[in-house]
Amino acid sequence: MKTPRSPLPPALTRWRPATPYVLDTALAALVLFAVSLQWMFPDEGDDPLSWQGWLLGAATAVPLIWRRRTPCATACAVSLATPAQALYHAPPPDVMYGGMVVLYTMAARTRPWQRRLMLTGWILGVVITMRHQSNQAPFEYAFHLMGLVAAYALGVLTRVQRAYTAELEDRAGRLERERAADTARARAEERARIARDMHDILAHAVSLMVVQAEAGPVVVRKDPDRAEATFDTIASTGREAMAQLRRILGVLKEEAPTGEAGSRLPQPNVTALPELVRQVRQSTGLHAELRTSGTPRPLSSDTEVAAYRVVQEALTNTVKHARASRALVELDWADDHVSVTVTDDGRGPSAGSGGHGLIGIRERAVACGGSAETGGAPGGGFRVAVRLPVAVDREGALG
Repeated sequence: MKTPRSPLPPALTRWRPATPYVLDTALAALVLFAVSLQWMFPDEGDDPLSWQGWLLGAATAVPLIWRRRTPCATACAVSLATPAQALYHAPPPDVMYGGMVVLYTMAARTRPWQRRLMLTGWILGVVITMRHQSNQAPFEYAFHLMGLVAAYALGVLTRVQRAYTAELEDRAGRLERERAADTARARAEERARIARDMHDILAHAVSLMVVQAEAGPVVVRKDPDRAEATFDTIASTGREAMAQLRRILGVLKEEAPTGEAGSRLPQPNVTALPELVRQVRQSTGLHAELRTSGTPRPLSSDTEVAAYRVVQEALTNTVKHARASRALVELDWADDHVSVTVTDDGRGPSAGSGGHGLIGIRERAVACGGSAETGGAPGGGFRVAVRLPVAVDREGALG
């Protein structure tokens, strides 16, 4: 797998890793300049600038170059140089710039016990150092201590903000991964639904056409009129299968081609079951019958399609595998569900036959919030029983 190229020029790419050092070097130079101002422009009565004092001032600034890579070592170096500079009287710093920088760094980048220990040490060190100096006004204690606490608090806020930003980025990444997983799952479910529909349509149509085609040579010689009707049935079955396939494949297109608007009709529902049973009875000679009990209730569009496809697949299995002479389709409407049962007097699907169809029946039922059972009928033959929920009347439920 190739590593993606950076959109930045090579020179900028090489400069980016060094940027923290460049910034910290500039910060160290700024701190050194700030502490040197007091020596270059001393107040009246202050000690004159000496090279020893300048070196101690530099010791509070130069270590800041490595404050990000080794914050603890940098803090220790500055912590030793700052009181030494103050006690050396060369002259003592008015503002502890280096101390505030290292406390900010420790609060932002180190472990809790390290930053707390460093803050405590600096507070005690400032108090002890100022006690050894003469003419220290009370406000100077407050000024130095408040400066250190403020720098530490700013570091804590920076660390919290960095952690909050990282958490937001992690959450955004998780949401993006979940969205991608949901999209992939939805695509897989849609592919499975289309595959089930195509299987049901093709299996049903081909089964009817095969039965008619096998009977065609016999009736051609004995009953030409019936032979003509047989071939008409084969043609109409094929046309109906093509129409249903166009309806299914039409949803995969963004726009319907010109002239095909009429082919993208609604999917079949329970009202089409009488025609389905009649078609099977006339096409195959199977004595198929539809019985309905109870008061029909509204179903969701997915449940309507599922009920139709379940009956279609069950009758297809009966025609292909059961060697049955009779099939009974029953719709039993209840208050909260509808039971769809298809029973035949055949032997049922044999090993290796009807497997995908029966699996598709179960998948359809579960996808609609229902259940499915398949197996031998009590009086012999094979039975497919599916229970599907009816649509909820929201206005009635709310009163």
